[in-house]
Order: sequence, then structure tokens, then C-alpha cells
Amino acid sequence: MVARAIHNYGHRKDRPFVAINCSAIPEGLFESEMFGHLKGSFTGAISNKEGIFETANGGTVFLDEIGDIPPNFQVKLLRVLEDKSVKRVGGTQESKVDVRIVAATNRDLKKAVAEGSFREDLFYRLDVIPVEVPPLRERKDDIPLLTEYFLSKYSRLVGREIKGLTPEAMQKMINFPWKGNVRELENVIERAATLGIGPTIEEHTIDECLQRGIPYKVSVSTDIPAGGVDLEGFLMDIEKNFLIKALNMSRGVKKDAAELLHLDLRSLRYRLVKYNLSRDEE
Repeated sequence: MVARAIHNYGHRKDRPFVAINCSAIPEGLFESEMFGHLKGSFTGAISNKEGIFETANGGTVFLDEIGDIPPNFQVKLLRVLEDKSVKRVGGTQESKVDVRIVAATNRDLKKAVAEGSFREDLFYRLDVIPVEVPPLRERKDDIPLLTEYFLSKYSRLVGREIKGLTPEAMQKMINFPWKGNVRELENVIERAATLGIGPTIEEHTIDECLQRGIPYKVSVSTDIPAGGVDLEGFLMDIEKNFLIKALNMSRGVKKDAAELLHLDLRSLRYRLVKYNLSRDEE
């Protein structure tokens, strides 16, 4: 939302705004997604394709979760930022691009630089005008506004008029810690709009929706029997069961399953392959 505001109120507002989630792109497709490719440059490249930098030429590219880009791609991104040109996979010709870059991350990139997992030169190339967005729990005045916005959105989608929340229900929303920030708030309002009855969402409905969103601790016996315990196998069984349940709850949509388990998409894919649980839906 901040990136879109920057775009919409700037001189590039009439040009494209292209957003991409860096954590959701398989490592092998990074270069193709960013820079495009030529037909026949790799298996499955059945036609020419422009990358996001060409698509957004003259406008804004929003790189969400920039801290998750693979190390071997960081130097290529740095070159594009410095040279303002891209070369498609399989091609030899450079194409000039004029884009504004807005990048976001929930990681401490300075720490990542110190640990060697993020290039220092790329960090300073991106960190020109830092904009820190405080967590939702530190800007409680935004909660009623965001609640009203998402309520309007989801009341249309569920096909019934919802006038708002009761004062008690709204107070519950304001007092909640919102560790998942705006995404978590939207998820709660979507659920409440679906489950609520009548024109006003009551406190008990919000209570139920908030409780479902709170991460919980699993009660597991830690007693060790006389014959010992296969710790690795035991932990693998727990992990596999959680993966299966998350996939079922999300109807096989990997992005939603990853959010339920508080994993990034790449980590989820790794675990699905590990347990042979891969599904087609992204």
C-alpha cells in the first residue's frame, strides 16, 4: 500500500506499477521473471517474454521481500540498477529501462550484510530513502480505518450489506496485538464477514475469528520411554502432519498454506518435496 501510494502520487503515476514477491519465485526462474527470455532459451520457453523491468518501463517496480532473493542473483540485480539496462535470458542485446525501484523486507538487511547473505553494495544501492512502516500494533488509529476498508471490500464479495462492527467488537480489534500486521487484520475481517450474521458484526464473532488466528503451542509429551525415542522420526511425523493439515485447510493453495505455518513459500516447497506432498496449486 505504501509502494502504491508512492507511485500514485509521483510523476510516474500514469505509467505501469509492477509488484513482485521475491520469496514466491523459484530460484531457477528469477532471471526470466525479472529480465524476460527469448523463445527457445530454455526448456519451456515457447515464446519471447518480457520481464518485469521492461513491463514497468517508465513506471515503478515494487520488489517485495527483497531480502529473499538468491545470492547469485543479487549481483545481476545490482548491475541492472547501476546500468539501467536488461538483457533477456538467451539474448545478447541490452535494452535500456527507466524504472523507480521500491523494495520492502521484513528482515534486518544490515544484519544480513554483516552475515554475508546479502551484498553490501546492493544494500546501499537500494537504501537511498528508507521508509520504516511501524507494526500495526504501534499505529492503532489505523485499525478502525483498515477495518472499515476491508469490511467494505468483503461485504461486496460475500453479497450482503455489513454496516460495521459493534463498539465492543471494534475495541477487541484495537486491543489485539496483530503480529501478522495488515495481512492478519484483513484475514480476520474476511472471516468475520463470512461467518457473521446480520448487518453488524458482533463481539463474539470477532472473538472467534481472532482466536483462530493466534498461533498455538502443541501439547506433546516429552517423556522418554525406557527404550529411548527416535527423535528425528518423531519430529518428522509432526512436521508432515502439519503440512498435510495446512494444505487441506488452504485447499492445496501453497501460498495460503505457507502463511498458516508462518513459512516463506520457498521453505514450504522444500518441505513438500521432502515428504512427497507436492500439490499443483500455487
